[in-house]
Amino acid sequence: MIILTMFLVLLFMLSINVPIAIGLAVTTIIAMVMKTGTSFLIDTAIVMFDGSMKFPLIAIPLFILAGSIMNSSGISRRLIAFASALVGFIKGGLSMINIATSMFFAEISGSAVADVAALGSILIPAMKKKGYPGPFAAAVTSSSASLAIIIPPSIPMIVYAVMAQSSVVQLFVAGVVPGIIGGFLMMFAAYIYARRKNLPIEESFNLVNLRKTAKEAALAFLLPIIILGGIFGGVVTATEGAGLAVVAALIIGLIYREFDFKRLYQAATEGAIQTAAVMLLVAASVLLGEFLTVEQIPQKVAESIIEMTQNKYAVLAILNVFLLVIGFFLHSVAAIILTVPIVMPLVNAVGIDPVHFGIIVTLNLAIGQQTPPVASVLVTACSVAKADIWDVTRANIMFICVLLFLLMLVTYVPAVPMTLVEFFYRS
Repeated sequence: MIILTMFLVLLFMLSINVPIAIGLAVTTIIAMVMKTGTSFLIDTAIVMFDGSMKFPLIAIPLFILAGSIMNSSGISRRLIAFASALVGFIKGGLSMINIATSMFFAEISGSAVADVAALGSILIPAMKKKGYPGPFAAAVTSSSASLAIIIPPSIPMIVYAVMAQSSVVQLFVAGVVPGIIGGFLMMFAAYIYARRKNLPIEESFNLVNLRKTAKEAALAFLLPIIILGGIFGGVVTATEGAGLAVVAALIIGLIYREFDFKRLYQAATEGAIQTAAVMLLVAASVLLGEFLTVEQIPQKVAESIIEMTQNKYAVLAILNVFLLVIGFFLHSVAAIILTVPIVMPLVNAVGIDPVHFGIIVTLNLAIGQQTPPVASVLVTACSVAKADIWDVTRANIMFICVLLFLLMLVTYVPAVPMTLVEFFYRS
């Protein structure tokens, strides 16, 4: 009865546009009062504060700030120029430039929305000018940006690691191969579309130009090397790597001479707003987790599914459907916060590796970012392209199919995400 009440209250609040974090906290407080009275209300603020102060969570504002700084310092333009020299000679090369640049930028920002906002404002108008349909330009920008949720550093992965008590570093490593595979599959889909629509070649291959753009973008490539090299090499933790990323971003911005105190202030302000939204969600989730733990709801959910089947892959199929549906209606961080504490006892009970499951979760939510009605990344791309969301969704179907294929590959061929993890950390 209490769970049904919580669901209805939360649904009502979301329907009247109450922010998910506030709705989640209020819903949990109502449930706690119904169950135990008002005696626990005095501890509510302390529980929320303590839960949002976990050390791994410090990486979130730092990665957000690093991405904002790099976006303000000419990084986007240099990455686009390099990607153009690298793949611009292929039929439909501008769409591949879009995908390739998103893969590079994902290693800096860790945010799909930031990826679309930074790159879409440049690439979508350029694609439309070259004769690409507006909905297709928005679709390729939106879907390729979702690689940011898979390719490290990924903010949703950090949140998942905290919720599931898993390793951030191992999650980052597990995301590398699926992210690269996803990027190349999207490029192949874009090439097929370009051949069918006879889209133009951006420019002929020029080795001199490739060297020039690579040299100009060299410092931009230094940032993911610092982040991922330090983290994967065990030199720094994910949180320490995020701190190094901020310092490196500041230095690179000054070297490029396109960064000043005004832009630093704007980047810090933008980062603070994004961080506040995420951390409020985390604080509210801690309160929910406390209530769910006391009521043993996750254990009851696990027991009911285990009674139906104990087959690991059947359970994964059920969880995939569940997460895909959740992704239709919730943003990635909110979805992780709501679902992971509930399903982790089931995941552990049937022997699913938490790191493997983390990649499955993030991929499901990457697909959710492309499917209305919420579709935060898709909506951002539509806004930049000034295109109708349903026209963009139709153009986006082939890229969504690519992401679904990647999801099935990651789910049922665990070696795809886990080989590097096993080699570096478990051998």
